[in-house]
Amino acid sequence: MDTPIDLKTLGGADRIVYVRPVAVADLPAEVQSEVDGVEQLYAVHAPDGERLALVLDRDMAFMLARQNDFSPVTVH
Repeated sequence: MDTPIDLKTLGGADRIVYVRPVAVADLPAEVQSEVDGVEQLYAVHAPDGERLALVLDRDMAFMLARQNDFSPVTVH
């Protein structure tokens, strides 16, 4: 089943956000200084790649997305 699927034709596809782990060391210095002692955060991204939020853990990222009527999915 290698049939391409256009996600925009599925209901709610524009309400998907992507959750992925982010190394704090890869973030700007001003962000790093706000999370002293933390090595990894979780980013919530819009389909176009825009970072919408950074949170401390995966569960929080999913909860934040759902509270804002988004459907979160994990990416690596």
